[in-house]
Parts: sequence; C-alpha cells; structure tokens
Amino acid sequence: KWNIARHLADLGCKVTVLPGTATSEEVLAQHPDGVFLSNGPGDPAAVTHAPAMIAELLGQVPVFGVCMGHQLLATALGASTYKLPFGHHGGNHPVQDTLTNTIEITSQNHNYCVDPQGIAGVELTHINLNDQTLEGFVGTEVAALGVQYHPEAGPGPHDSGYMFNRFAALMDARAT
Repeated sequence: KWNIARHLADLGCKVTVLPGTATSEEVLAQHPDGVFLSNGPGDPAAVTHAPAMIAELLGQVPVFGVCMGHQLLATALGASTYKLPFGHHGGNHPVQDTLTNTIEITSQNHNYCVDPQGIAGVELTHINLNDQTLEGFVGTEVAALGVQYHPEAGPGPHDSGYMFNRFAALMDARAT
C-alpha cells in the first residue's frame, strides 16, 4: 500500500519493494536495515513458503509485519492462525497497547487471527478490546514486531502511526 511506503519514507527510510515470492537471499542481497511484511488477502496458512523465509531473516534484520505480514511473522515464530467467526472489518476497532496502557482506534480488514499459544520469544503488546484477540507483539529474542491492524491508517484513524517509529528505532539500534 502506498501509505506504508509513505510512512517509512517520511521517517527517512529508502523503500525497496520486493515481490512476496522473494527468497531470504534476494531480500538480504538488498542489504536492508529492516524488512517490512505488508498486508495481503486471504488465509495466511495458504502462503506456505513465507514462514520459513521469514524465519531465515529473523535475527539478521529487524522485521515488522502488518495484518497478513503480522500473521506470517507470528507463524515463523511458532504460532498458528485461525479463522475468526466474523472477521474484523472497518475503521473503529479499539485496541489496547499494553506497553503504554493506551487505547487506539484502529482500521482493520482481516478474517484470520494469530493464536498466541505456541508463539515463542515475544511479548504480547496489543489486544482487541471487542473480542480479546491478539493484535500485536514485539520480539524479546530478535528485533521484530507485528500488529494485526493497519497503522498506516489511510483512510482511517491515525492513533497507530507510532508503530512506524518503533520499527525505525529497531533499525537504528541495529545500525549502532
């Protein structure tokens, strides 16, 4: 999505877009400071090649996943996903950031969710206040973070724009 690239560029990031079929070798050949896993449609379990590729990136570069990217990142960390009864759609979903104890109004569009059982090496950071489902996490062993909703918020609420700053901080920490 254009707004994702714009948010990263506004932070001073040079953005290179690679296809979802890129291998970890192709990604790392770009010498990235970080890897952003974008959103996408459908069942994350159908994207069978991605979790292994993402696992190869973890520990080498900071990784930030949004929506399906969050689901695939979580899968690479040992989680599974499940289909929600009704999905989360629209721009008015309350999510609590447990790191700051703030509540954000988020924009969401997904039918699948990460089951927090089995995910390893993370701290759960965001919870959906409507149904208590997992909305975000940060890596405790590798530089990674993921959120289920859309922090690029275009159109939608802008409460979650700070997630791009958190990703930039992970990249800055790696550079020093």
